[in-house]
Amino acid sequence: MCNLLEKIVNARLMYILEKNGSISPFQSGFRKGRCTVDNLILLEGAIRTAFLRRHHLVSIFFDIEKAYDRAWRYGILKDLFDLDFRGNLPTFIQEFLKQRYFRVRLGNTYSDVYCQEAGVPQGSVLSVTLFILKINSILSVLPSSIQKSLYVDDLQISCSGRDMRFVERQLQTAVNNMVTWSNHNGFTFSTQKTFGVHFCRRLLHPDPELFIQDTPLTLKDECKFLGVVFDKRLTFVPHIAYLRKTCLKSLNILRTLSNTSWGADRACLLRVYRSVIRSKLDYGCAAYGSTRPSYLARLNYVHHQALRLCSGAFRTSPIKSLYVENFEPSLTRRRQMLSFCFYFRVLSHENHPLREAFLDLNMTRLCNNRPSCIPPLGLRIRKLLPNDFQTIAIYNSNLFGTPPWIVNNISFLNPFKNLLKSETCSDIFRSIFYSHRHRFSDYLPIYTDGSKSTTAAGCAFVCQNDICVALEYNMSEDLEDTPQNICPTTLPPPSTARKR
Repeated sequence: MCNLLEKIVNARLMYILEKNGSISPFQSGFRKGRCTVDNLILLEGAIRTAFLRRHHLVSIFFDIEKAYDRAWRYGILKDLFDLDFRGNLPTFIQEFLKQRYFRVRLGNTYSDVYCQEAGVPQGSVLSVTLFILKINSILSVLPSSIQKSLYVDDLQISCSGRDMRFVERQLQTAVNNMVTWSNHNGFTFSTQKTFGVHFCRRLLHPDPELFIQDTPLTLKDECKFLGVVFDKRLTFVPHIAYLRKTCLKSLNILRTLSNTSWGADRACLLRVYRSVIRSKLDYGCAAYGSTRPSYLARLNYVHHQALRLCSGAFRTSPIKSLYVENFEPSLTRRRQMLSFCFYFRVLSHENHPLREAFLDLNMTRLCNNRPSCIPPLGLRIRKLLPNDFQTIAIYNSNLFGTPPWIVNNISFLNPFKNLLKSETCSDIFRSIFYSHRHRFSDYLPIYTDGSKSTTAAGCAFVCQNDICVALEYNMSEDLEDTPQNICPTTLPPPSTARKR
């Protein structure tokens, strides 16, 4: 009951924060329509743009020591008060944070009970929202020339420019402001885990000298940011090597389960492959998929070997036949599909920080003049899109349109409820349908239908006889839980639906 109450409070609190724009658009952690890929594409796009302009880009990746355990509770309540939260909600959060006790168990031995005087309780859905609210103000102390991104407590800032002295001065000012902010809010940056990377295509270049709390900042040739390894020349070769090594180890699961005497069937093996191995290949592919095709080809062996294990095919089997037999596209096609989905998802959010960069076409001429440089994701997607999709209208998705405390009651009529299709004449269906349409003649009729098989499922709808949208996708797994049709507002007789 406590977890359920915390989810209800968190949903209402997030709605107010999102509706009022209280959370920075550069914060991607635990928000609807946002994910870690947003921060990856922000950094990758900034580096690609700097390479096109022949600029230096220095990025700093911060690590906060014991971030959740050191969150200032009174600072959280003060931030709620500054956002005009009054009444029962601040009182509930105050009671939620205070008087937290814990003890340590080692075997059957327990330590003394200690009172947790600071921090938010980990494991609660409400704690993450309160921590985001507390760390949200750190982005406001950064200069306008600094590019930033934040995923809960994973903070990254970067600055680009032709003059390294300008980049060094701007970053040092940003670091000093952040250290001052952390001292006022009870956070501490780890000088050992905080480091920077100088992204540049030149072999000989000056590196900046930055300090954090009088300690020299360490510069590395590569870094792992939100699960993706970025090297200073942005070739993604270290990440592809790490990904290939990890996935090859996971192939042993398929080798064990594909035993010919007691092993699993093809559908089960494909489920294991898609959840354990392919999910790793899909993560961040919109970012690392921009590298050279020769580097990406190293991952094809993992994909092809997994499909051979799932289908029991020989080593000499053609690759295209593996795609057909397992209903799996190539990794290149899948990376393009996921990039398209991410591109249109960004454009459907009006306040997304990447939306303006995707719609900006000022870099097109520069990309054409420098074909050796890889363009950012927005320009890469536009080159792949047909001409008909260049000017397509994309509707904004209103994720916070209806408040969570309002229950949407959907009422519908089903005049065919007590009639079985196998026992009722089609003339009766037709007469009831015509009577229903005459009664609701002022309403807009929408006809829907759906069907499924063991390997595919599809649905379609028709509105005003001039708009028809059909969706069909192949699936190699069992679809017993897939709904066979979609309930329409006005249900036509079965014969009419198939005809329309």
